[in-house]
Amino acid sequence: MTLNATLTRGLLCALAVWLSGCAQGVSGSEASVRADVQADLQTESDETPNQRRARIRLELATAYFQQGQTHVALDEVKQAIAIDPVYADAHNLRGLVYLRLNDLPLASDSFDRALALNPRDADTAHNYAWLLCQQAHYAASEKLFAQAIANPSYTQPAKSWMAKGLCQLRAGQTVAAEKSLTRSYALDGSNPVTSYNLARMLFERGDVQPAQPYMRKLNKSPMANAETLWLGIQIEQQLKNSVAVAALAEQLRGRFAESSELIAYEKGAFHD
Repeated sequence: MTLNATLTRGLLCALAVWLSGCAQGVSGSEASVRADVQADLQTESDETPNQRRARIRLELATAYFQQGQTHVALDEVKQAIAIDPVYADAHNLRGLVYLRLNDLPLASDSFDRALALNPRDADTAHNYAWLLCQQAHYAASEKLFAQAIANPSYTQPAKSWMAKGLCQLRAGQTVAAEKSLTRSYALDGSNPVTSYNLARMLFERGDVQPAQPYMRKLNKSPMANAETLWLGIQIEQQLKNSVAVAALAEQLRGRFAESSELIAYEKGAFHD
């Protein structure tokens, strides 16, 4: 279920949010998107009629995708591509849809086509890099992450540094992974996946004190869960901070009473 040995199960939803690259569409409910579409139809544009129709289909596809209606999104994005076969953003979203559906060959074909149409698109490079990482094509993945990060117009380098670090962890490149995750954290200290993995790496190699700030910040945030609280407990216990251990244990017991982490705590299995 995990992507690598240190990636917490409970943060997979957050990971999906931070890892997913952008499709160049709009967010919001289907109703709001359709309202925007109607307003858009009334405005002047340099687009051809087919380009406008394809963009509208892509906006709807993006809204459906963000709402988890994956198959409906796929239908819409296919229509966008049928209208405008050289629409790079539509091929990128098609790749994300197939990635969510775990159809990796079709996802790969989609990202490859999107990059062929727009080689400088950092979002597509990021998405394709993550797909290649899942297929254990680590060298090719790292090259595309570097391409995305190097793009001066890219607005989410922290996301790509994080994904690159997770991929390096998966490849067993722990030194490189720590550097990438540290770079990601410097750019975005609110990412729970980055914080957890950095803290876990430090804790597992015995650098307990440096791991503490990452987990203290994370466990004070809404993204805290049973696994992050348990790692926080393990860190504070090693540092002999009994007050902090008791406070985290109280949260664990109150919020996650049925968790395996609470069982481990009550057994005193701090080193398991």
